[in-house]
Amino acid sequence: MIKTEYNCKLILEQFADNPFLPLFYNDPTRYAFTVELFFMTERYKQLQNELTQDLFYDFTIADYTFIKTLLFARQNLKDDEYRMFQKMFNVLSQNFPNPDLLVYLHRDVDLLQSNIKKRGRQYEATISNDYLTNVQNSYFEYLRNILQFPVLVIDVSNMDFLHNPKQYLAVKDLLKKEYRPGVHRVSLLGH
Repeated sequence: MIKTEYNCKLILEQFADNPFLPLFYNDPTRYAFTVELFFMTERYKQLQNELTQDLFYDFTIADYTFIKTLLFARQNLKDDEYRMFQKMFNVLSQNFPNPDLLVYLHRDVDLLQSNIKKRGRQYEATISNDYLTNVQNSYFEYLRNILQFPVLVIDVSNMDFLHNPKQYLAVKDLLKKEYRPGVHRVSLLGH
């Protein structure tokens, strides 16, 4: 929605091309390293390409940051695999700038499960509440330690931007504000 209003570049994660994802959901232990390595290399290539070609846009919006790679790997990999993965991640991540503002849109796990069911991807049907909770906790742990740039955590559990323009405007107004580095939490309940 922001892309349609502003002269900005939109980077959407390309996840559907990971041939190991359905295998991972069926056998996470066996395919975790492969799926995470594939995601990391694809995200790296995409961000390298997209972030170097933004001369004609006022700003860039992405639906993920490269750290997502490490957060998911921490959830899915065994300790020895994670240590090796982290070394590769650290080398690759040095090439990316910090965002001017990182926005985390939070939904509770039940709503995430509802969205997963609506999406209808068969291989996602086995995602557990525990897994989603652990991923959220990884994000919160990471976000709470950020001091270099501002982080805006917005609880959007009861929001529907597509069908309620006031909610979209409320979020857009939050994005226009100036924030100091560190975490800022906002709830838009009642909008």
